[in-house]
Amino acid sequence: MNDRVMNKLQILADSAKYDVSCSSSGSKRRNMGKGMGNATPTGCCHSFTEDGRCISLLKVLLTNVCIYDCAYCINRRSNDIPRVTMKVSELVDLIINFYRRNYIEGLFLSSGVIRNPDYTMEALLRVAKILRNQHRFGGYIHLKAIPGASPELVHEAGLYADRMSVNIEIPSENNLVLLAPEKNYTDIYRSMNQLNSSILEYKEAKKKHRKSPDFIPAGQSTQLIVGATPDNDKQIIHLASSFYNVQQLKRVYYSGFIPVNENDKRLPTLKQAPLLREHRLYQADWLIRFYEFKGDEILDNDNPYLDNEIDPKLAYALRHPYLFPIDLNKADYEMILRIPGIGVRSAKLIVNNRRFGHITLAHLKRMGVALNRAKFFITTRELPVSFSSVPPALIRRHLQSKTIHQQNLQLTLF
Repeated sequence: MNDRVMNKLQILADSAKYDVSCSSSGSKRRNMGKGMGNATPTGCCHSFTEDGRCISLLKVLLTNVCIYDCAYCINRRSNDIPRVTMKVSELVDLIINFYRRNYIEGLFLSSGVIRNPDYTMEALLRVAKILRNQHRFGGYIHLKAIPGASPELVHEAGLYADRMSVNIEIPSENNLVLLAPEKNYTDIYRSMNQLNSSILEYKEAKKKHRKSPDFIPAGQSTQLIVGATPDNDKQIIHLASSFYNVQQLKRVYYSGFIPVNENDKRLPTLKQAPLLREHRLYQADWLIRFYEFKGDEILDNDNPYLDNEIDPKLAYALRHPYLFPIDLNKADYEMILRIPGIGVRSAKLIVNNRRFGHITLAHLKRMGVALNRAKFFITTRELPVSFSSVPPALIRRHLQSKTIHQQNLQLTLF
């Protein structure tokens, strides 16, 4: 690698670090020994795959030149920063050489918008096509779909990528117009809906013809910036929930706003990214994806923000005392999932094992249930007290003190 390409790589890799919408792929693109790389399964940026492996990929922009002037973006056109553009051939050579040296297992490729959306999307597509067709690269490829690009280019890119993402960035359209005047929800949703429709079409075709091509087998994702606008957590969670239900996204990523552009009056003044808020949003997102919660169950008009002191599942239980305690030997799976301290695996074990006898505390311990939390929300023969006899405020105070003690213990150890 010559110094010129190395300089480009350093600039473009650094510019790409603010895009967090990457994860393990879940793709099954086998090369059958005729090419290089294998995305079965692989993923992104030191992410963990389903089988527990930690994998890596080259996360880079094609260019940090951009015609847009988004207030929150380091690459906006009004910023005085070094601008570089990687040639398609240079980027392809980097990926192949890095892979052969076992530096990476795939590619996460995004870009600033240069000239126009079609020109940029075509360049991203060319990288993927050359890798797949000329080099028979079977590793993971995550491409950014550029909002406003022609449907034909976006569709063709989906035939070569394992995953694609369309970043919506700002949770409400009026604030998006304020911070990114050249962007709009119409273009973003058009690309999202197109990808979703194509995914469903190709899945149906696969059922009829086994050798039908794959279309972004790992699905699509998006990113929301948290804290750059006054949008509350309720708006963010409801938007994410609609993405999962309507566009059927695989993941919604939450990125705490980092103030990279100074003296922009449209942006709030923050000393650091709101990482705790970002963490709580991920916990709420987990409830939607795996615990069968709906957005309006987690937050409502009376509670528009997630609690900073306790996790969303515990907050839900304390706000709905009339639902508890829950009899583990009679309740359905969906209600058991709502008990703090009981995870998806434990809930399934409870439902499956209660057919053979009464569920006891010893059973719950072996199933991995966090009894220090769950005991306030369940009823069994062995528990002397239940939720109904302990005020929610007292339970909150008790569990908060234990959490603080554990955090202090961890800090002491480190």
